[in-house]
Amino acid sequence: MNTPMITVAALYHFTPFAEPASLREPLLALCEEQGIKGTLLLAGEGINGTIAGSARGIAAVIDHIRALPGCAGLEVKYSHAAAMPFGRMKVRMKREIVTMGVPGVDPLSIVGTYVEPQDWNALIADPETIVIDTRNHYEVVAGTFQRAIDPHTRSFREFPDWFRSQRDQLLGEGKQPKVAMFCTGGIRCEKSTAFLKSEGVEQVYHLKGGILNYLEKVPAQQSLWEGECFVFDERVTLGHGLALGSHVSCAACGAPVGEAEQASPLYIAGETCPACA
Repeated sequence: MNTPMITVAALYHFTPFAEPASLREPLLALCEEQGIKGTLLLAGEGINGTIAGSARGIAAVIDHIRALPGCAGLEVKYSHAAAMPFGRMKVRMKREIVTMGVPGVDPLSIVGTYVEPQDWNALIADPETIVIDTRNHYEVVAGTFQRAIDPHTRSFREFPDWFRSQRDQLLGEGKQPKVAMFCTGGIRCEKSTAFLKSEGVEQVYHLKGGILNYLEKVPAQQSLWEGECFVFDERVTLGHGLALGSHVSCAACGAPVGEAEQASPLYIAGETCPACA
């Protein structure tokens, strides 16, 4: 008998919640009632998270979220897993649904130009476009786009300082180049593009729906993506078509460990990997 696939829903939506704390308990209760697991973050600026469960249970939770103030336009990225990729359900209150730590950065007021996956290749292949991966370094090592700059950040909070320190080298003098940025599902780029715009960068672009949207919609033979995409659950990485990737998670440092690293004598399953050894 075939085991039913688990539906995984990645979502975020920026909208002002007057009393986000009041939304927590009803949302958590519904998730637990439906057998949903994962993490949802609530803040005054909106909601963010990834959850997994039965297709019916996920649908019930998404309907609930879309009924929240300002959330009717919520977009969701769906994928699947053979087994539950989360251990429990958490609904957490946060200051920001994705933490950048720069006051006044508001994606509802200003944001970069969205680029559909089918138009992304032409943008990042342009030699006059600066391509920046806004994810953390441990995510980048599993895979990234051709020509992408890795800021080598350990957390998204480090991105503003990195950009300010590298601005002159990145943008040069005279006419500003186009800046194209991407992340896993799109949320970090909502803030990073808003941040660059607030810093006076004019031509800022953002991969709509992030890497996951690109891997789902762009065929592998046409792709400029190299490697696999790190995801924050027990699947570890996904490939084209959102198929399960080949990486495992290091038990010591949590970094994604590819097939080559798994063959290294420095890799001990359940203990350590070349990155932390």
